[in-house]
Amino acid sequence: MRKRIQAATGTRIVDRGAKVVIIGKRDEAMRVGRVLDELLTAVRKGHAPTVADVQYALDEVRSGNGEGGTGREVVSSVLTYAAGILRSDMGIKPRTHGQKLFLDAIETHDVTLVVGPAGTGKTFLAMAAAVSALLSKRVKRLVLTRPAVEAGESLGFLPGDLEAKVNPYLRPLYDALYAMVDMERIRRFTEREQIEVAPLAFMRGRTLEHSFAVLDEAQNTTTEQMMMFLTRLGEGSRAVVTGDITQIDLPKDRNSGLVEAQRILRRTPGVAIVDLTRSDVVRHPLVQRIVEAYEADGRENGADSKLELGSAHGTNGGS
Repeated sequence: MRKRIQAATGTRIVDRGAKVVIIGKRDEAMRVGRVLDELLTAVRKGHAPTVADVQYALDEVRSGNGEGGTGREVVSSVLTYAAGILRSDMGIKPRTHGQKLFLDAIETHDVTLVVGPAGTGKTFLAMAAAVSALLSKRVKRLVLTRPAVEAGESLGFLPGDLEAKVNPYLRPLYDALYAMVDMERIRRFTEREQIEVAPLAFMRGRTLEHSFAVLDEAQNTTTEQMMMFLTRLGEGSRAVVTGDITQIDLPKDRNSGLVEAQRILRRTPGVAIVDLTRSDVVRHPLVQRIVEAYEADGRENGADSKLELGSAHGTNGGS
């Protein structure tokens, strides 16, 4: 950790027993001091920071989000976050401030829309919140769905029955499930109809009570599909909608239901809208650079405004 911080900041960190000395330019040394304080606080609260955590802390301090006097902790408040929305035994926690806002929104709102680029953890955290709710018996059932949008290959020409045709679209949801719960337990939940993974079209005409519903890849829903999904909620249920508005595969003459939902529901009590940005990317560092390159290209070529990612995190709507 020390070598990584020194290499990234051009400082030298000297351990003198009960005292740590930071040698370097004044501004950079002060930033490193704040990062070390944050990491120490996280350790005292029982979290072991990773290399990725250290890099995130450095980036946040450099961007000004961790400047002294803001009253906001850079890393320790995120890494030691233990809201009731996630079970501690799952070992899953938010890794950025934006991800923390996302989980806060899920905990305090019945409907949460989250928009952000690839690698920001939208689907994984939504699934983690849903699985945690089921394991903790806060809901009786999980309903996980995606729109089956054809992108260059017609469903009708794929081999197999209907299940075989739509399974590739649902694979990412199963992958997230298997990363959190063993396959035998998932099989039991599925047999008892406590976990349902299905294309969005299967939701029509239903009312979901005491359920946690996740709609993934929502940028590929139509206006009608989005409204249909959001009006499925019954008593004791909540829904999370995730999507990336830079990856819309709908025909050019169709509006994205997610884009319209952001506009229409922004001031609706009980609905939270969270914008994740490239600073929330937690995959390989190259993913963040790829996102930045595409954003820059979009600005240089005057891309449609819907391709621009949000520049700040936030939740709107009453609780």
